[in-house]
Amino acid sequence: MAHTHARVMIVGSGPAGYTAAIYAARAMLEPVLISGMQAGGQLMITTDVENYPGFADVIQGPWLMEQMRAQAEHMGTKMVSDHIARVDLSQRPFRLWGDGGETYSCDALIIATGAQAKWLGLPSEQSFQGFGVSACATCDGFFFRNKEVAVIGGGNTAVEEALYLANLASKVTLIHRRDSLRAERVMQERLFKHPKIEVIWDTAVAEICGGTQPPNVTHLRLTNTKTGAESTLKTDGVFIAIGHKPATELFAGQLDMNESGYLDVEPGTARTNVTGVFAAGDVTDEHYRQAVTAAGMGCMAALDAERWLAAGALDRREAAE
Repeated sequence: MAHTHARVMIVGSGPAGYTAAIYAARAMLEPVLISGMQAGGQLMITTDVENYPGFADVIQGPWLMEQMRAQAEHMGTKMVSDHIARVDLSQRPFRLWGDGGETYSCDALIIATGAQAKWLGLPSEQSFQGFGVSACATCDGFFFRNKEVAVIGGGNTAVEEALYLANLASKVTLIHRRDSLRAERVMQERLFKHPKIEVIWDTAVAEICGGTQPPNVTHLRLTNTKTGAESTLKTDGVFIAIGHKPATELFAGQLDMNESGYLDVEPGTARTNVTGVFAAGDVTDEHYRQAVTAAGMGCMAALDAERWLAAGALDRREAAE
């Protein structure tokens, strides 16, 4: 099987990965980017994007990722379509194995594997993703100004999304399958006091319903989790807020993580606890999860990697002298 070595290797291909590749390539580091199973990350399933700086008109998520990829390639990044199945960060150079049998090694590693929103798993949910169903109020709430929306969940994420949407929507309905919320008490108090937010307890979403030409959400079919009684709720949009799962299983036992599984980095940097390994984007960001913040962290990771490699080269020259 083929083996590839690079001074800088980037695993992941969302805004963080592509931006890291652009900066590393401009530094003449000849980076190799391994795209993973979903090249482009979460933005590949995002339709309208109007909060990415530099674009006065609404743009499409896949188009933005195509442009970032093209820019990285133009700068000199080598793109590899593979999924990394195993890594060894205990030796230098770092070693990685693709699920097809190819092997890789690198002097510096940038991890930009992202995080995936958790979904309900309904077929109708998939049908309306990007057409009334979202997992990010900050990203898509603007499109539901003065409309009625529903938020699904009962933790901090759900309460935060509901409070944010209440500034835009005419009405917000929080739907939770239990009779109490898991969110912090202070956040619950804000939620319950808000005049535009209503809570429906002990209820699960059975189906998301709507039109097809064009696709749009019109209502939800609900089921009471205690009685089994069914009901409907009119809504223009549905925000799934049951959490995110960072793609960090690959690094378990090798890199420090927080309780939620996000990679820990030294504050103000992209440095992990393993020297020469850097992390950027949603894989280390539990709070913001925006394309622009991911891109910014990708820039930081590339600059940190460049400086670390340069410092190592200087140390070697001084030792030789």
